[in-house]
Amino acid sequence: MRFAHVVLPNESAPTLVHVTTDGVLPVRDLVEHGATSLEQLLAQGDSAVSAIARAAEVTDLPRVQTADVTFAPGLLTPPSIMAVGLNYAAHAGELSLKSDDTPTVFTLWPNSLAGHNGTTTWSRAQTESVDYEAELGVVIGKSALNVSEENALDYVFGYTVVNDISARNIQYSEAQWCRCKSLDGFTPVGPYVVTADEIPDPQALKIWTTVNGDTMQDATTGQMIRSVAKLVSHLSQGITLLPGTLISTGSPGGSGYSRTPQVLLADGSVVTVGVEGIGELTTHCRTTP
Repeated sequence: MRFAHVVLPNESAPTLVHVTTDGVLPVRDLVEHGATSLEQLLAQGDSAVSAIARAAEVTDLPRVQTADVTFAPGLLTPPSIMAVGLNYAAHAGELSLKSDDTPTVFTLWPNSLAGHNGTTTWSRAQTESVDYEAELGVVIGKSALNVSEENALDYVFGYTVVNDISARNIQYSEAQWCRCKSLDGFTPVGPYVVTADEIPDPQALKIWTTVNGDTMQDATTGQMIRSVAKLVSHLSQGITLLPGTLISTGSPGGSGYSRTPQVLLADGSVVTVGVEGIGELTTHCRTTP
């Protein structure tokens, strides 16, 4: 199943929808006490997801076309956003950063969340070294504490696409990476969250980036240094991963900062990141003085 948060025509607040091949269906209209956010749906449990699937098969509700909605972030209020750096050898090498035996982990702040086809704006006075990073996002479905690598994927509700936009000048000037990747709108997520049953092997997915139509990243999740299962297990040791937690699993090689000449995001840039089986996530870039 596919879910998304969208603003429907003539409405102002995002709501959770079930995505079908011919449009979207508001979950609130499909089932009694239907969730209006993915976080609410996760709290309702597996039975609620099954009820939505059954209702979608028989409903005569009209679909709303995706062209008529505005996408909000794939998660609206995740309890935490955990990001993993240097999880592809090529990316660590091109940034001249070491990938140690344990993952490089940092958090992203909620103000950075943005939706598909949205506009992210930043000040040129603050940064002119803005880079893209295509990443597979993992959504935790139930509380995970001290889980084994063998059982880790049982705690995954689904997968999404993340663009871990980064201000490289800030990244290289500070010891922590939270701020350089948490400027407003620097974490686009979506457009969809695809349930785990549709992604039988998260290590067998193509992942890519285009900037203004030119391919910048082209890899597979099989190139991760640490698999999704290993990351979920590691992050859950001593820390309860709550339902709705988003884990961004790292970016492959091909960053714009490392290219000669550099390919950095600027006013008018259009960057699209994608993951096979999930979808493409587009961001429009604007700058201010």
